Amino acid sequence: MKQAATRVEDNEYDLFQKTAASLGTTTSDVLRMFIYAFNDHHGFPYAVQSRRMQVEAFETEEAATEFATSLAREVML
Repeated sequence: MKQAATRVEDNEYDLFQKTAASLGTTTSDVLRMFIYAFNDHHGFPYAVQSRRMQVEAFETEEAATEFATSLAREVML
């Protein structure tokens, strides 16, 4: 069995934990469910749109993380 890990902002993880708990599950189970659904759908289990945009290199990892978080929130709406 393999282990998957990622890094997210503290506030995002705290909200993730609270939301998972409110649904009666754990963060580990949520990630496991996402992986299973992703594999079952052969991709994202929800609509993902491609947008053409001009993107330049980020100056810091924090700037890249902020951009990715903002874009992910737009996609989920």
